[in-house]
Amino acid sequence: MILPVTVFGDPVLRKVTPDIDKDYKDLHELIENMFETMYNAEGVGLAAPQVGLSVRVFVVDATPMADEEPKLHDFKKAFINPHIIEKDGEEIIMEEGCLSIPFIREEVKRKNRIRMTYFDENWVEHDEVFEGFAARVLQHEYDHLDGILFVDYATPLKKRLLKSKLTAITKGKVQPSYRIKLPKI
Repeated sequence: MILPVTVFGDPVLRKVTPDIDKDYKDLHELIENMFETMYNAEGVGLAAPQVGLSVRVFVVDATPMADEEPKLHDFKKAFINPHIIEKDGEEIIMEEGCLSIPFIREEVKRKNRIRMTYFDENWVEHDEVFEGFAARVLQHEYDHLDGILFVDYATPLKKRLLKSKLTAITKGKVQPSYRIKLPKI
């Protein structure tokens, strides 16, 4: 089922999410719905807060980027209770966007290598190192689980320049190609 994407201004996007346990109700269905929602919105990642749930889950499918980075071929995963335990390597600046902040893109500096622990959808525990674009996507989605949005990395001047655009999103004055859920203000 395609879910509406929660947009900027909703408090759920600013909460630090708690870990979940194996008994979390309908987890497999949630993961399937998140993938379907992400594909419908043409995204490469989607975190649970973006569908209104304050839980430590996100999904990614960076396969479309495999032409530029062959390691991403079939890079489709669900991450349950992820925790970044190390960031290192070169800091790379790239433009990012977000389904919860439609029509805004900004440059963000991120480390190009991370080590993360997580469970997959079958509750198999992983401790993996990710590099390049995979590391960037995972850090972006991970930030959602800690209540951080990519615009938070902007300079104070850039934040002031973005303020009216962000307010327009909060008020529903944007119409992306996917369904959105506006904050209750």
